[in-house]
Amino acid sequence: MKAVVISGIETIEIASMPDPTPRPRDVVVEVAAVGICGTDLHILEGEFAPSLPVVPGHEFAGRVVEVTEVNVGDAVAVDPSLNCYECYYCQRGQANLCERWNAIGITEPGGAAQFARAPVANCFKLPAGIDPATAALIEPLACAVRGFDVLPSVRLGTNYLIYGAGTMGLMMMELAKRAGAIDVSVVDLNATRLETAKLLGCTAAVTNSAEVAKPRGWDVVIDCTGVPAAIEDGLQQVGRGGTFLQFGVSGERDKASFEPFKIYNREITITGSMAILNTFERARDLFVAGAIRPDVMISESFPLDRYADAVAQFRSGVGRKLTITPAA
Repeated sequence: MKAVVISGIETIEIASMPDPTPRPRDVVVEVAAVGICGTDLHILEGEFAPSLPVVPGHEFAGRVVEVTEVNVGDAVAVDPSLNCYECYYCQRGQANLCERWNAIGITEPGGAAQFARAPVANCFKLPAGIDPATAALIEPLACAVRGFDVLPSVRLGTNYLIYGAGTMGLMMMELAKRAGAIDVSVVDLNATRLETAKLLGCTAAVTNSAEVAKPRGWDVVIDCTGVPAAIEDGLQQVGRGGTFLQFGVSGERDKASFEPFKIYNREITITGSMAILNTFERARDLFVAGAIRPDVMISESFPLDRYADAVAQFRSGVGRKLTITPAA
């Protein structure tokens, strides 16, 4: 099969390698589409993945072609999480913090290939009528659902300020609307992405948080950028008793400053959200129910041979979710 290989820092190759074969309780999936996200950039920059080379691609879906327990031809979306279920955190129900945490597309060969292997327990069947090429959106949606799980209390009439109008910011916006938000505003420097946020029905889409400042601040502020300047600005916008959710993935050495007195005096909660924890099935069901619009979220698809072009476009901020379709 053909596969993308990140063989070194800033080095992308298209390689030929043997098709994967299923081990006990595994399946082999013919990949319909795989998404590109910020984690892939971190891997390319020498961060996050413990070693290179690696076949990237943790957001993917396709059809089962080799099995041990499920049916050939089943359309599935794949949870890339490979937790040990034995360590201290797994035993406490915090498998996303697993001490032996692994993931398909990060520590194991991923979906940026014609075929990918996954445990059968990680494969979530898709109902008839759902295009597997769009179901690659379920993995990032599962991350967004985890973000909402960690918010202390989601109440009707809550105000949300979201930094970043990329795929994750737009998904957070859509979930906030479903959670009964009265105001969901989005901050981004990219005018095209702000237009998409408007298309999907945000309250306001601005380039500067001062344009939507609230006298009492915001109930919930969510950073989906990972950019220290945006994080620092967002922390200033949280109202008394409010919550700041760090959802965006920053660089491992990035630093952001805050004023501890304000955190104390205003009883502000600062929390983080890491990957997926018991949210993939709910994300699948939300996707099937139409919680997000694939026709808006996916702006362009590339063949496998143009993976490097897709990465370059993603880095430039052009488009929204970019996917790779290996069969193209």
